[in-house]
Amino acid sequence: MRRLIELQTHYREELVDITEAVKQAVKESGIDNGLAALYAQGATAALMIQEGWDASVRTDVIHCLQELIPRGVWLHDRQDGNGDAHLKAGFIGPSETIPIIEGELGLSTWQNIFFCEFDGPRKKRTLVCTLIRDP
Repeated sequence: MRRLIELQTHYREELVDITEAVKQAVKESGIDNGLAALYAQGATAALMIQEGWDASVRTDVIHCLQELIPRGVWLHDRQDGNGDAHLKAGFIGPSETIPIIEGELGLSTWQNIFFCEFDGPRKKRTLVCTLIRDP
């Protein structure tokens, strides 16, 4: 089963918690055990599983990436000014796979799923959520 989850981003760089949307897709699928394969469409977007309880972790992730991959110093910036966004998205990666266990996402207590925006704001971003039932 495949479901597209659409979202809007509001800042150039942000981590958007999409955990509830993925949980809803799993619930609607009726899958008891299997896998949730998630993929962020877009060359300047990524996915990350990270602590969701403390919002400062999201801020720290953004600041860390800004420090490691600064803006305005890359060859691609001559094209459209978002070279850092491409590098950050590539560094984090566009996909995550999460087990489905007894109808629930197999995340720990503190883990949430985040859509990583590195070239926003965007009116429409798309996450492909493919749910696979165990044989």
